[in-house]
Amino acid sequence: MPCLCLHYIFMRTLSLRISGLFSNNNPFNNTNEMYTLIHHHSDFILVSKHPDVSFHKDDGEMGLTERIRRDLGLEKLYPVHRLDRMTSGLLLFATHRDAARELARRFKDRTVHKIYLAISDKSPKKKQGLIAGDMARSRRGSWMLTRTMNNPARTRFVSTALAPGLRLYGLRLETGKTHQIRVAMKSIGAPILGDDRYHPREAGARPDRGYLHAFFLEFNLFEKQYRFSHAPEHGRLFQGSAFFEALEALRPKIESKTDSR
Repeated sequence: MPCLCLHYIFMRTLSLRISGLFSNNNPFNNTNEMYTLIHHHSDFILVSKHPDVSFHKDDGEMGLTERIRRDLGLEKLYPVHRLDRMTSGLLLFATHRDAARELARRFKDRTVHKIYLAISDKSPKKKQGLIAGDMARSRRGSWMLTRTMNNPARTRFVSTALAPGLRLYGLRLETGKTHQIRVAMKSIGAPILGDDRYHPREAGARPDRGYLHAFFLEFNLFEKQYRFSHAPEHGRLFQGSAFFEALEALRPKIESKTDSR
């Protein structure tokens, strides 16, 4: 199991907030309404997708892949994984077929390491550990976690208090299935705040976004290791000192207790 060194991630994120520098690019000078450009490599493009942006063409609007390809003047761009519309964060594209094949193999072999951040306003059944089970289709395009373990979705997580009634979660995917984190969070009684599909609708003001963010990505491509992190740019609860203090509080938990049940 790889070391999930959140101290490294946190210090890179804090440095980003202070200096605006990241992976030899300034993301705040490469931002539009759909994404922030994080890294432009000859083999791949890495962006941070903004929340409520569709990966595919939606209602006549240009999809994210086509927008990035057009903005960067690329002939081809190959998506190698996806994020749900509500989810923000790191998203990887290959710039040619060889890179696309190699990255697809890495994702299939589960050697790409991803950490997500989420916020819930519900009390979880447990505060850290492994969430595992088969996923089955439910109603109206939703999924549910079952008790069977034939081909289980596996998500490891830790959490810490963020504010009264709110918890911040750090989650590492060991598999990659549709709505996996959203379903996992619901299964422990802590659906993601702002998730219209899995969080029960309640009276009052609607959250300003769905609070799920792809924060960290590590992968090997053509015998070279790459590691990136990028803090959320949108959402009131993903900003400010309380969030960064909670993020730092997760560090020792991720480093020492990712095997907890």
